Amino acid sequence: MKKIIRFILLLIIISISLNLYMILSVKDQIYSIDDIDINDFDCILVLGAGIRNNRPSPMLEDRLTTSIKAYNNHLAPKILVSGDHTAINYDEVNVMKNYLIENDIPSEDVFMDHAGISSYDSIYRAKKIFKANKVLIITQKYHLYRALYIANKLDLEAYGITADQKIYNDQYKRDIREFFARIKDFFKCINKPESTYLGETYSISGNGDKTNDINVLSWYSQVPS
Repeated sequence: MKKIIRFILLLIIISISLNLYMILSVKDQIYSIDDIDINDFDCILVLGAGIRNNRPSPMLEDRLTTSIKAYNNHLAPKILVSGDHTAINYDEVNVMKNYLIENDIPSEDVFMDHAGISSYDSIYRAKKIFKANKVLIITQKYHLYRALYIANKLDLEAYGITADQKIYNDQYKRDIREFFARIKDFFKCINKPESTYLGETYSISGNGDKTNDINVLSWYSQVPS
């Protein structure tokens, strides 16, 4: 029984240590929209956070409004929205792009990553598929630590802007999930596997409309029916 207790305590210590290591290793890469003084990013990377009735969730809407401010502040010339579009009837990225267009962001400046099904996939694909070398990641602060850590380990130069604009319902559940997600991605970043889906490449300096649905139908051939 004592050995079991020691083992459990060891796991708890290791888990807490890995979380602290990840947080401390990237804390200096995190800014607010008002205090960032870097403006030579290839793109603004907006990570998905769920949709409701074909509209952004409250958390995702805050990420998008923050990205609009960053774009209008000339921090980057392009926005890459990355989310889950692995089913015809669930489409985060078009909802995100439509929201940006509704708020006067030019369509050609918005790229869609239809296969950003996890934070790791989104960041891996930003570098390998969209050929970005330096990105500004926008998400809530609790999530930024892991996103920036992944970027560092994948040799993608990245900084982050916090999108927190309110207190979110059930945030404690997200914090618990994130605690374990950091541990999972810590070990994933050791092996550095390829993204779940790959596909053809796009230059982030080009025209974002090339990633519209009609132009990426080949993407669906990779998705299990």
